[in-house]
Amino acid sequence: MPRPQIHGNNSLGMPACINLSGYKFTPLDDLPALKGRLLALATQQALRGTILLSPEGINLFVAGPRAAVDALLTELRAIPGLADLQPKESLSQEQPFNRMLVKIKQEIIAFGVPGINPALRSTAKLPARTLKQWLDEGRPVTLLDTRNDYEVRMGTFHGARPAGIDHFRNFPAAVAKLPEELKTQPIVMFCTGGIRCEKAGPFMEQAGFRNVLQLDGGILKYFEECGGAHYDGECFVFDRRVGVDPALQETNSVLCFNCQMPLTAAEQQHPHYVPDQSCPHCFGRELTPVPSAASGKP
Repeated sequence: MPRPQIHGNNSLGMPACINLSGYKFTPLDDLPALKGRLLALATQQALRGTILLSPEGINLFVAGPRAAVDALLTELRAIPGLADLQPKESLSQEQPFNRMLVKIKQEIIAFGVPGINPALRSTAKLPARTLKQWLDEGRPVTLLDTRNDYEVRMGTFHGARPAGIDHFRNFPAAVAKLPEELKTQPIVMFCTGGIRCEKAGPFMEQAGFRNVLQLDGGILKYFEECGGAHYDGECFVFDRRVGVDPALQETNSVLCFNCQMPLTAAEQQHPHYVPDQSCPHCFGRELTPVPSAASGKP
């Protein structure tokens, strides 16, 4: 499938909102000064979203008009180590973020396992089109979904094995429960945009898994290049769109006001779904809220 054309206006003729999501593991220093510079530029350009900076790299979810996101990308690519930064793009009719934040963190994706440094050691990447070819051919491979259960429930690849976690920090414990025979079998792991697999892959290799690949660019890149082949449902995203379909268009999914669980259009027909009150997942139960979609936290 050809790359979606991101033009300057949406289907309603209004100025388009370009959604950027991307990351890069590369050593960054002088983070307070970098934070100030990026926040000033983003504010001046009326951008909204979140940029996470850490000594290990950058992770960003930002949205705004074309000229504004281009100005930000020009600034980012001038930073040593980020010249080849290639965020993914999608369109929305409305701004999906409430405000602009630039934060300094210990990690750009919370994992909590020392010694995992994707800038120095990264698991081999499998291009989206190659994965589709393998699945077309019926090649024996385990598809490992490294995302949280509430994301998996919205959609995943046919026959994929969920990690069975509610936060990425729980992934190491989930790996310990995988069958021993998987250590010698081919595994293709995947997540939304690839960043979680950058850490999950090296960790699995350290744990003795000898044939692990990560889907390059994650589900969103697969949608961009291959559409919905071999995929069921939609992909949860951490902003107000909640979900996107294989055409990278916003779906009708919403978040439960009460517990923040993402709900598909079908789930919104359930009798326990009452807007601003409850959903099938929290009706009559003590709440354990999932992370807000606007938080950008996996």
